[in-house]
Amino acid sequence: MTTYNYFSAAADQAAVVKLEAILRDCNCQEADRHPRSGQLPSSPADGTSLVFSLSDTLVEALVAAAPVDLARTAEPWSLTVELQQCQVDARTALGALEALAGLARGAGAAGFRPYCQWTL
Repeated sequence: MTTYNYFSAAADQAAVVKLEAILRDCNCQEADRHPRSGQLPSSPADGTSLVFSLSDTLVEALVAAAPVDLARTAEPWSLTVELQQCQVDARTALGALEALAGLARGAGAAGFRPYCQWTL
C-alpha cells in the first residue's frame, strides 16, 4: 500500500479551501460555502489529532482531474500563504495532489468519503 506523508500547513482548512478554489476555478468564498468544506468531525480538545472533511465538490474535482490539471493546480496552490509558511514547493504540492486525487478516486469507488487528518 502506498502511503504519503501530508505536510502540515499552519491553517490546513484554509489550504484545502484554496485548493478547491484553484482546482475548480472559483473564489474562496464559493469553495468555503460547500457542505462539508473543512468541517471538523473531531474536536481539537480530543487530543493531538484533528480530522476535517473535504467538500463533495472538491472530491469530485479531484476524481475528474487529469494529470495535467493537477500539474496546473500545483504551482498556484504552492504559492498560497498557508503552503509558503511550510516552504512547500510546486513539486511537493503536486505529490500531495496526486496522492489526494488517488485517495479521492479510491474512496469514491468504495462508496466512502475521504477526510484529512492533521496530527500535532
